[in-house]
Amino acid sequence: MDQPLLAPRQERATGRPARAPRLRTPLARAVVPVVGGIAVLGLILLATWGMAVLIAGGDAGSSDQLAPTELQVGSVERWSEAVAETGPLLFPGLDTLTGERSLVLDHTGNDPTLGWKLYWAYPRDRDESCGVEQVRGTRTYVDCDGRELDVAELAPAAGVLPVVTNGEQLSINLRGPGAPTTTTSG
Repeated sequence: MDQPLLAPRQERATGRPARAPRLRTPLARAVVPVVGGIAVLGLILLATWGMAVLIAGGDAGSSDQLAPTELQVGSVERWSEAVAETGPLLFPGLDTLTGERSLVLDHTGNDPTLGWKLYWAYPRDRDESCGVEQVRGTRTYVDCDGRELDVAELAPAAGVLPVVTNGEQLSINLRGPGAPTTTTSG
């Protein structure tokens, strides 16, 4: 008679099916599942850390892939025309450290490669808790007290710089105060 290749259960010499091992003491029944859960969570955390290192390229410091230090805006001609038509541009929450600060990008003059300025989206005589809203299509902003302000009355964005590359592309350097910047004009 043919025997099956895999028996559903092995039988002991007594003829009874073998049972899976069981934890016998209450302490073992309480501790083993907890230790197993901690081990699984540890493996998940290790895998997450490994992916972060892989994305960062093995660099333990900050990475442009994880927290960009420069925002690519686009063509200087296109954006200078947009500012001329609709007023300065508001970029909400671009501070890579806290995510709370909003920037206002302004352009003045006829040369699209020159005249770019950045301001924080709050009045120069107040702190960031007093945000501003733009009056649509103008260079005027209304602050938290209801005052109307010109864009030049906003707080200057120290350490955050507009960068024109090769006379064509505009970006915003978000590295913060004291960071090296490169500006290439064409």
